[in-house]
Amino acid sequence: MAQITAQNKWEPLAAQTADREKIWSKSRTFAGDVWFRFRHKPTAIAGFILILVLALFALVGPFFTAFDYAQQNLEVVNIPPIMKVYQAPDGGYLYITTALKLVRVDEHGKLQGQLKRVREEDAKSMTIYDAGGTEVALYYGGSTYVVADEATGNIYPSRLIRNGSYLLGTDSLGRDVLTRLMYGTRISLMVALMATLVNMLIGILYGGIAGYAGGAVDTVMMRIVDIISTIPLTLYVILIMQVLGSGLQSIIVALGSVYWVDMARVVRGQILSLKQQEFVLAAKTIGSSPKTILLEHLIPNALGSILVTMTMLIPSAIFMEAFLGYLGIGLQPPLASLGTMCNDASANLRTSPHELLFPALMICAIMFAFNFVGDGLRDALDPKLKK
Repeated sequence: MAQITAQNKWEPLAAQTADREKIWSKSRTFAGDVWFRFRHKPTAIAGFILILVLALFALVGPFFTAFDYAQQNLEVVNIPPIMKVYQAPDGGYLYITTALKLVRVDEHGKLQGQLKRVREEDAKSMTIYDAGGTEVALYYGGSTYVVADEATGNIYPSRLIRNGSYLLGTDSLGRDVLTRLMYGTRISLMVALMATLVNMLIGILYGGIAGYAGGAVDTVMMRIVDIISTIPLTLYVILIMQVLGSGLQSIIVALGSVYWVDMARVVRGQILSLKQQEFVLAAKTIGSSPKTILLEHLIPNALGSILVTMTMLIPSAIFMEAFLGYLGIGLQPPLASLGTMCNDASANLRTSPHELLFPALMICAIMFAFNFVGDGLRDALDPKLKK
């Protein structure tokens, strides 16, 4: 560039031929360009971070909890995360369970076991318990339950306190909801990822062969796909469980044997649009085999649509596993998945809504996270959206 002289500051700069042809933008690889567009989509980054948090919650969380997912404590069934407690005469607090039992709670919200029942007085609609040598009465009338002094009938003052022993409460068998939520999320993610990997492997090969072969081969193979997709998934699960028995293996096999049809359709469509491109004709000209053309040229160029479809299949598989668990044909007790937790909680929905709330929120969070990531990948892998 010509230097501006002090005599004439408005002298035009001399442009060289190389400067005219130079594109003034930062050079990036394809992967770098995809990451650049992906990280500039806030919802995609939020979904990616949420997936990492959920994975850590499911994999690392159980090491920091004091309970096992199958550990039962029938003295503290259906305890919510926020408890309404009554001041005890000997210090601490008392909580009324859904089974009309009194549980002692300390000032930090720690559950300390049930009080000993002294006697029933049905005529007065109350049960007498021993609270450290002082008799307290649990009055029950209609939908109202209070704790009062047995001698005077004065109701003890009440307050809300957080459950210090079980942060998310307990279920109908006294199991820790938080621990079961961790294991349920782990199993649901594992089922979805395993089913998606199987679907991706089968769907890519099946759809790729059908699209590249074309003609009668393509017609026969896609009619098989149509037949498989018309059979209800529930029927598949029932038939597979008759052969393999109920359990995690049956769920993975059932999802893996059906969900690949969508991937096959996507891959076939991409292969049909790519196999007439110039780079495929060039590969045929130099003598490349159909296997090489398919695996090294066509499928890598369809990778964008494959990744997007895979991320969309994961929440679908999680929802299907949860649905099967809710119907009672998924995992068997005491194993926990998000679907079995929802199924167990449905019986106590009116009295203990927290048992259904937390697994339902976890299912929503997982599905939103993977959908956001899939939407971000779709935009990032589309070269037409590059700016």
